[in-house]
Amino acid sequence: MEYRIERDTIGEMKVPKEKYWGAQTQRSKENFQIGTEKMPIEVTYAFAQLKKAAAVVNHSLGKLSKEKMEAIGKACDEILEGTWDAHFPLVVWQTGSGTQSNMNVNEVVAYRANEILAENGSDEKVHPNDDVNMSQSSNDTFPTAMHIAAYQEIESKLFPVLQEFIATLKEKEYQFKDIIKIGRTHLQDATPLTLGQEISGWRSMMEKSYSMTRESVQRLVNLAIGGTAVGTGINADPAFGDKVAKQLEVQTGITFVSSDNKFHALTSHDEMVYVHGAVKALAADLMKIANDVRWLSSGPRSGLGEITIPANEPGSSIMPGKVNPTQSEAVTMVATQVFGNDAAIGFAASQGNFELNVFKPVIIYNMLQSVRLLADGIKSFNDKCVKGLEANREVIEDFVQRSLMLVTALNPHIGYEKAAEIAKKAHQNGSTLKEAAIKSGYLTEEQYDSWIDPEEMVHNK
Repeated sequence: MEYRIERDTIGEMKVPKEKYWGAQTQRSKENFQIGTEKMPIEVTYAFAQLKKAAAVVNHSLGKLSKEKMEAIGKACDEILEGTWDAHFPLVVWQTGSGTQSNMNVNEVVAYRANEILAENGSDEKVHPNDDVNMSQSSNDTFPTAMHIAAYQEIESKLFPVLQEFIATLKEKEYQFKDIIKIGRTHLQDATPLTLGQEISGWRSMMEKSYSMTRESVQRLVNLAIGGTAVGTGINADPAFGDKVAKQLEVQTGITFVSSDNKFHALTSHDEMVYVHGAVKALAADLMKIANDVRWLSSGPRSGLGEITIPANEPGSSIMPGKVNPTQSEAVTMVATQVFGNDAAIGFAASQGNFELNVFKPVIIYNMLQSVRLLADGIKSFNDKCVKGLEANREVIEDFVQRSLMLVTALNPHIGYEKAAEIAKKAHQNGSTLKEAAIKSGYLTEEQYDSWIDPEEMVHNK
């Protein structure tokens, strides 16, 4: 492998000749050989948006030439297109402020900007610190990139699939609206409802989670940019943060604002905790729905078997013909990972010491992993399982006819204690509820047929 020599304030470093990063990136690459978890590329893309916006603002403030601004902007656009993904090699487990990742972006942008300037015949040179990082610090740029990345990923990846899932649940709710089944509480038989009503509960969960996450994500429009090192804004124009936020709005269409208290923005990540709390609530609801699906489809002969799920693959390496609830299992594993991520984010966010939280990389890594896993998991669960759900009408009807909890409809007519007596006798004797009711002498067959009507029991009058 061929190398070139790059320099920073510590000294010289050998860098692979074909790579655009510089000495500080190389030092981080060698000093933090920990794990395989790379800094999410979405963070890099957020940085590219930020560096481009900063260049535009610094030019407008008379601090950066037009040539440098345009070269930096073009380099950032190329990063956003994915052209230079291979030049961002750093792991999550680095300095807690994300300094090395900030410098990785600064160095790559500067290297490519200098190529662009040379191609245009310019003698100007872009410096990673003096130009690309002008008016900035890792301490305000990394949290800014965190918010940009989290906001954009939730909006572009999670919300669309969540809306598709809600639409599927609405279709199933309507499809099964007239199928009366036995409800269950405490895993025990309860009064009837329709399968459509049961699914309406799932649909409402997803709608609520969507609403809560959409509300929470608005907290991420507050950006730390302009705070520089400790929140005072040293080395930046007082208007820099506000102007960068406005420029980011131009570039992304998102109404970002510079936080009104930069001391908070550098040392606290309560917005990330808040947003991920809504994401965790979504995961909790998904866990419930996926568990319901695998319980209701259990069997086919020794379980509940009220619904059937698509047979996507052989369920067993030893038992032929088995159909397992694999999509439910996958999405419930995703949910457990999200729960773990939430614990990590909460603990990391509690570790702000004085003017800076230094757990930033692990916070954004876990946030973006949760969003990505949920987006992929919901899509897979929706497309490969829920869309193909079908009702097993014969099993559902049999359960309804055999249920003892239909006796609840007798309460207003003969009282709770007499109704309980009938249910217990039916269970002890193995008779039907109707047989036990008539034998009790508390009501006639005509009264039973009039009062015990599952279709009437699923509607609240």
